Amino acid sequence: MTADTPLLQLRDIRMRFGAIEALRGVSFDIRRGEVVALLGDNGAGKSTLVKIISGGLQATSGTMVFDGSERHFANPSEAKAAGIETVYQDLSLCTNVDVVANFFMGREIVKRYFGIPILQEAAMYEATERAISNAGTRIPSLRVNVEHLSGGQRQAIELNRFVHWGGKLVLLDEPFAALGVEQTRRGLEMIKNIAAQGIAVVVITHIMAQAFQVADRIVVVRQGAVVGDVQSADTSPDAIVQLITGEALPGQARNARVSNP
Repeated sequence: MTADTPLLQLRDIRMRFGAIEALRGVSFDIRRGEVVALLGDNGAGKSTLVKIISGGLQATSGTMVFDGSERHFANPSEAKAAGIETVYQDLSLCTNVDVVANFFMGREIVKRYFGIPILQEAAMYEATERAISNAGTRIPSLRVNVEHLSGGQRQAIELNRFVHWGGKLVLLDEPFAALGVEQTRRGLEMIKNIAAQGIAVVVITHIMAQAFQVADRIVVVRQGAVVGDVQSADTSPDAIVQLITGEALPGQARNARVSNP
């Protein structure tokens, strides 16, 4: 495996639910440090694809290669152990404990003294503070319960935790739907910072401006198939909308940038 080898390779991914073919031969790559916006109308197959990548569903057929090895994740825990994390709108934080406890959830630092396990709170606090600070996230206190933090701050904790524990690919499902303008701006900056560390990011969003602001590449899914895969700089919002709605044919994302009749 070379430095140019994609982190994730999807080849002819198909998914059937009875007589319904939700995915019809999806193929594309994602490279390390790349931000890919996955766009499409409701029911296009985006969520199904994300669940297959993250171990929530097993594809009917097709091949997925992650970090150089063909993988078939049996569940989300296997995908997470391999370095894939999915961040949803409602997140997965425990709101009734503080930032440090959430950051080390399931990975607490413990030392044994005379056989008795003692939680190393000072070491955990220092590690959390360092990670949060390096990411440029502003949180009033690491000892405040998460329930008292804003949506943007909660999202920052989850993403920083993922980076700290060696994540390789993060899937963001409508990450800014419930956030205000300033929180969204900080979230987009955070995505860029994460990608700069060599982590691949997939963003599912319905907001075209966000996709073009943060994504290096845009992949459009329509009726279970990829109808567009183009660098953001080589297309336009109008061209992508045409692909999403079916007004433009696959491969026309660049052409539609010049003029829209």
